[in-house]
Amino acid sequence: MAEPFVRPDVRVFLDFLNNLPGPRTYEAGPAEARIMMRKSRNVADAPVGELTVIRDLTMEGPGGNISLRLYDAREVRAPGPLLLFLHGGGFVFCDLYTHEPFCAEIARRLDLPVLAVDYRLAPEHPWPAAPEDAIVAARWAAASPEVLGREVTGLVVAGDSAGGNLAIVTSLALRDEPAEVPVLAQWLIYPAADPGKTYQSRADFGDGYVLSNESLGWFEDCYRADSDDWRYAPLVKSQGGMPPTLVVTASLDPIRDQGRAYAAACAEAGVPVIFREAVGNVHGFINLRRAIPSTEADIAGCIAALKLLLAEAGA
Repeated sequence: MAEPFVRPDVRVFLDFLNNLPGPRTYEAGPAEARIMMRKSRNVADAPVGELTVIRDLTMEGPGGNISLRLYDAREVRAPGPLLLFLHGGGFVFCDLYTHEPFCAEIARRLDLPVLAVDYRLAPEHPWPAAPEDAIVAARWAAASPEVLGREVTGLVVAGDSAGGNLAIVTSLALRDEPAEVPVLAQWLIYPAADPGKTYQSRADFGDGYVLSNESLGWFEDCYRADSDDWRYAPLVKSQGGMPPTLVVTASLDPIRDQGRAYAAACAEAGVPVIFREAVGNVHGFINLRRAIPSTEADIAGCIAALKLLLAEAGA
C-alpha cells in the first residue's frame, strides 16, 4: 500500500496518542476503559457550549430503565422531526457524557431536537442487549410527545461506529415493523456496518491509527454477537426500502471499508444515498474537534448533506 495521506493536525494527534504511556483501553478492561474515555472528553473534544434544552429522561426498556438525554436549541418547538443518536464505543464504552459535545453541536446546527440513548453495554450486557434497547428507544421516541414535550413527525436515526451499526439495525427494524412515525433518514458516521466480514482497510489501518486490530478483537470478544444475525450484521438483509442515507467514513480507519460497502449496498438497492469520506482523518473524529481542528469541516459537510436529504424527504 502506498503511504496514505494524513492531514497535518491528524499527524500531530497520532504522534501524541501513539506515544502515551500506560495501558490501552483493551488492556485496561471495561471499567477502566470507560473512565479513560470520559476523561479524554475535556482534552480532545470541543466544549458543550450553550443550549436551551439539555434534559435527562428515562424510559422502560427490556432490561430495565434506559437513560436518555434530550438536546434542543428551542424550549418550545412546532411538530417536526427528531434525531435519535446512538453513540459509538465498540458496544463496550462511551455514554451520554462522552458524546454530549457532539449531540449539542448537531442540535444547534440542524435546529432539530436530538435524543441520545444510553443503551446497555457489553460485556455485562452482551448482544443483543444494545440493539434491543436502540429499537425500543426509537419506538418510544416516535410515540411519546407528552414526555418529550415535542410532537415528533419523523425520526432521523444516527450513530457513530458501533452506534452506526445500531442505527442501521434500528432503521431495518422500523422498516419491517413501522413505528408510529416514519424514519425519514439515517446518518451513519464511520459505521460498523458489516462487522462479520474482514475488509482490506482493517489490515491497512489496524495499527497506529486510533482504532486498532487489538481493540476490534476485544470489542468482538466482549459483545459476543451472532455474526449471522441481522441485528449484528445488517448486510445479511436487503437494504431495499431503507430511508435516504448519509454515510461518512474516515480514510485512515480500519473499518472504513464497512462504511463503503454499506453505501454501495444502499445504492444497489435503490436507496437514495450520499457518501462522504473524511480524507486524511481517523476513526472517532467527531469526538476530536479540539485535538483535530480540521474535523470541523468534515462535520460541516455532513450537516449540509443531511439537510439536503431531509429537504428532499420533505422534512
